[in-house]
Amino acid sequence: MKLLEKIQLGDVSLKNSMVMAAMTRGRADINGLVGDMTAVYYSQRASAGLLLSEAIRISEDATGSPLTPGIFTEQQIVSWQKVTKAVHDKGGVIIAQLWHTGRVGHSVDRNGKLPFAPSPLPIRGMKHFTSQGVKEYEVPQEMTIQEIKQTITDYGQAAKNAIAAGFDGVQLHAANGYLPNQFLAESANQRTDHYGGSIANNARFVLEVMQELIRVVGAEKVGIKISPFHPYGDIVLDDPASTYSHLIEELNKLDFAYVELMRRNPNFASPEHYGADNEIEFFGRKIRQTVIANAGYDRASAEAELENGVAKLISFGRLYIANPDLAERFEKNAPLSEPDRTTMYGGDKQGYIDYPLWSEGE
Repeated sequence: MKLLEKIQLGDVSLKNSMVMAAMTRGRADINGLVGDMTAVYYSQRASAGLLLSEAIRISEDATGSPLTPGIFTEQQIVSWQKVTKAVHDKGGVIIAQLWHTGRVGHSVDRNGKLPFAPSPLPIRGMKHFTSQGVKEYEVPQEMTIQEIKQTITDYGQAAKNAIAAGFDGVQLHAANGYLPNQFLAESANQRTDHYGGSIANNARFVLEVMQELIRVVGAEKVGIKISPFHPYGDIVLDDPASTYSHLIEELNKLDFAYVELMRRNPNFASPEHYGADNEIEFFGRKIRQTVIANAGYDRASAEAELENGVAKLISFGRLYIANPDLAERFEKNAPLSEPDRTTMYGGDKQGYIDYPLWSEGE
């Protein structure tokens, strides 16, 4: 199977072409610290060629959902060192996904501060899960140029911190409706300065963050996740094909390791004007860096995607929740466990580190 073949990604050798996608699990404490349970969780899944961490807040201002981890304090760095050591002790490779939620947040979990965003446009048609229950999204604060520059600096510092915490690299989370994705979309960005008003200006923030990450930790340790046709978070682009083609063209001028390319989610219908292009074919063939295909793959479709030749790795989310030994199960074509949806986004060890291995006689 191509899925089980070794592959080089940036400056690390991977034991197979399977990636555990980043997944928010809501098990950090109120200070953004991860604990021993998180170390167990990732080490259990270290047979994946690559582990992408859950999204990690780059700063206090990046906060969106409660009980999500950070990497901007010394205590947070130390807490992640336990996780990366546990993964490395199992022969695994782990990359930190760097996260700024932008308008996907609420003041009740931000010490009373409104979320930052490119423009003061709230998310419509959705509500936000907060520490005080489900609430309507607020009108965010429009970021000043100074705040944009500070946020880019924060990404760079978070990348330094991630390497200090023992991560093998960093990934810019520019998908799923979060801050970088907001800059790209007219439904969230109606600026008229250098960071809005045209496709080139809308892409500027993402490109400047990538340049900062590459500068700080080196090209071989940097990647990005994008979701061109995914409308989650009230993300609507006037012309997504042109916007992302331009973004990819500019990213191709930079030296970095990979692009994780997310397919559309059938649970979130894209606007009609998006068309029906296959993201991996349409955008993936334009990408110079290694392509990781993401979202909704199973054993057969993942193998077929690799055979197609555009993507070199496949990332799996939901399957890795309930199957920590997913690579072994794929190798043996063994049955898969189903995840408990009630424990996906919070709780204790139940639904987190108590899923059995196939070798344990499930």
